[in-house]
Amino acid sequence: MSTADLILALGGAAALLAALLPGLLARRALSLPLVYLLGGMLLYLPPLRLPDPDPISHRVALEHITEICVLVSLMGAGLALNRRAGLRSWATTWRLLGWVMPLTVAGVAAAAMLVLGWPLAAALLLGAVLAPTDPVLASDVNVGEPADSETADDEVRFALTSEAGLNDGLAFPIVYAAIAVAAVGGAGWLGEWALLDVVYRIVAGLGCGLLIGRLLGRLFFHSRAEKLRLSERRDGFVALAATFLAYGVTELANGYGFIAVFVTACTIRRVEHGHGYNNVLHGFVEQVERLFTAWLLLLLGGFVAAGGLAALTWRGAAVGVLLLLVIRPLVGWLSQIRGPAGPKERLVISFFGIRGIGSLFYLAYALGRADFGVPAEELWAVTAFTVLASVVLHGVTATPAMTRLDALRDGSRLPASSS
Repeated sequence: MSTADLILALGGAAALLAALLPGLLARRALSLPLVYLLGGMLLYLPPLRLPDPDPISHRVALEHITEICVLVSLMGAGLALNRRAGLRSWATTWRLLGWVMPLTVAGVAAAAMLVLGWPLAAALLLGAVLAPTDPVLASDVNVGEPADSETADDEVRFALTSEAGLNDGLAFPIVYAAIAVAAVGGAGWLGEWALLDVVYRIVAGLGCGLLIGRLLGRLFFHSRAEKLRLSERRDGFVALAATFLAYGVTELANGYGFIAVFVTACTIRRVEHGHGYNNVLHGFVEQVERLFTAWLLLLLGGFVAAGGLAALTWRGAAVGVLLLLVIRPLVGWLSQIRGPAGPKERLVISFFGIRGIGSLFYLAYALGRADFGVPAEELWAVTAFTVLASVVLHGVTATPAMTRLDALRDGSRLPASSS
């Protein structure tokens, strides 16, 4: 038996389970990511000739695989959102992006410096890596299929989906700041960073996403030539074309491609909000996302089983626990005071700041561009532990929490009985 044959067999089995497990696990306190994580650990315990899960020796491959996974998930998230973007309709999202994300970066960086004794560059990098919530692993608390009504999304699912769709791209300026601190030092980089990495690249990402989304939307739904009107067909893979086109063009323009992909998806959806082709596109990218997630989580489980957390100290674990149980819930709650979400909804939104594939991408990306004064093994151990803890913690609580919240919401809508 060759290693290639074993990999193909396991990859096929993982893909089959990716189709079967969502139905089997529905309404159960056990998430698909958690099952794959445990499966990866079990696969790597026997002495099988499986791929080496070391993220340091395979950094470049990991960077690009996680990049594609996040891109596909961003397209799916944007296509699924039913609300039209606006200051009031997205009020919770703006609070999460404007307050929660920078405060989370600051909280994690401060914890890394005080608890771990890391230098500023490494602490800032860890904050940037762990601050964004993940659109890949948050399926249990995300919005579902595209719906005709713009009021179909409840506040919790909408807030967590839209936050994850945008904050992956907004983490990039902080990653670049950490790289600049590590590579240059001092403060001479601040002016260029503010103009290029913050202002220009964000504006370019938004602008390219709007333009490409509008052009593609017109092509899909309103092309004068019927043969070019792709909405008349059932070609779901076009969603991948839109994903890679938006990302590639925006990156060539030196903008943030993650932002552009999400904005492209939202704009395509807006062109014909209730058209069934949106469901076709969303269904295809959801399937691709599930495949990538399954394979990546098997490798993450293998990394843990192969001793990837050997460099983790109790202090490093404490930082991850602080993020999940104190920093994110606290700043998430405070940011929503006087916001549109109710008290119970605020609690759920602030708690479910799921960390995942995006964190792995950012760390792989940054470690290929600077030395942060901390062993790469330790950075990977803290990040992997936090993702692992998030998968376990949020994986077993998401379904019960959302089921309870839905029941309370439905109960409040029932008409009062007459006496």
